[in-house]
Amino acid sequence: MSSFLPATTESIAQALEAKDPSEAISILYRVLGDPSSSPEALRMKEQAITNLTDLLRQENRAEDLRSLLTQLRPFFSLIPKAKTAKIVRVIIDSVAKIPGTSDLQISLCKEMVQWTRDEKRTFLRQRVEARLATLLMETKEYSQALTLLNGLVKEVRRLDDKLLLVDIDLLESKLHFSLRNFPKAKAALTAARTAANAIYVPPAQQGAIDLQSGILHAEEKDYKTAYSYFFEAFESFNALEDPKAVFSLKYMLLCKIMVSQADDVAGIISSKAGLQYVGPDLDAMKAVADAHSKRSLKLFETALRDYKAQLEEDPIVHRHLSSLYDTLLEQNLCRLIEPFSRVEIAHIAELIELPMDHVERKMSQMILDKKFAGTLDQGAGCLVIFDDPKTDAIYPATLETISNVGKVVDSLFVRSAKIMA
Repeated sequence: MSSFLPATTESIAQALEAKDPSEAISILYRVLGDPSSSPEALRMKEQAITNLTDLLRQENRAEDLRSLLTQLRPFFSLIPKAKTAKIVRVIIDSVAKIPGTSDLQISLCKEMVQWTRDEKRTFLRQRVEARLATLLMETKEYSQALTLLNGLVKEVRRLDDKLLLVDIDLLESKLHFSLRNFPKAKAALTAARTAANAIYVPPAQQGAIDLQSGILHAEEKDYKTAYSYFFEAFESFNALEDPKAVFSLKYMLLCKIMVSQADDVAGIISSKAGLQYVGPDLDAMKAVADAHSKRSLKLFETALRDYKAQLEEDPIVHRHLSSLYDTLLEQNLCRLIEPFSRVEIAHIAELIELPMDHVERKMSQMILDKKFAGTLDQGAGCLVIFDDPKTDAIYPATLETISNVGKVVDSLFVRSAKIMA
């Protein structure tokens, strides 16, 4: 790198006027090389760091952002700790915006945690550790994330840092939800809400709490309450133009479908707020709503196939749609076999427009679950349906009589025992 440039407004302006990003980046690196530590020079260097971070992010130079963070460590000893924390968080956030950098982000966070331990910067370390736990959860390293959070939550509770506590409790709730431990997920979310009630919570964080509340209520099949939470989350994210708004809207539509109000889906999508987010996610939910309205399994399967990324690969949507698919399939099969006492499985498969082995497997499951009385004659490829067995009223009546006689004998035995005494 060539000799340094003085950390002045002119140098910053020179970088802004550069013809291409690589020239601007080179100028800003030279500004950071200025050995001056006067208040004005430090302020200009902070501006240079902000500009350089933006340029490196636009150029997708994640490794350079990582080395920049290491290079700035001597500079961090010259500025207040709060400013250091802000710069570190901005650089880590910039790396996160570059696609395919999950492993780099994890190693970067681990490096920063070690540095903050050595420098005894507790406030910054706790925030970087919370970020690391989020990254570990996203890469499905659940046990590591949980171990990290358990230590962190005790430390933060002791310091009573409410804002960070809300973040950690919310993260813990998501982590337990991913591990299918719903009681602990609900307990952690309640703790996050309690901490949030005591302080001002930024709208983005409030939206994240509402989104998680909706997800947990939907898991308990309380879709009406879940819809209310998703709507609150959507309003928060929509006001901030946050990309998470589309997920809140998608889950709102899912709730409408699950409570058999699929006809409302088109109205929500065509509303003023919904039109901003028209895209594959909403198209997927509209296709599912159409299939549900028409009670068509073929359309349902087509939607699942055409919008695999939006439906199958979203764990929350997939979980609810698989139960909806099962319900639809059972309802359709029961309706089709109702007129018959014996019917070919191939005929039912043809009527329902699904593969024969799929239909056969589902029918055997329904017989075992006692959804209807029957048996599969696989030799003949037929389903034999039995009439619902009529329960004979004489047996319960006989049992009740014997029970009453038993009570009478017991009371007579007690009386005779008293007389003999």
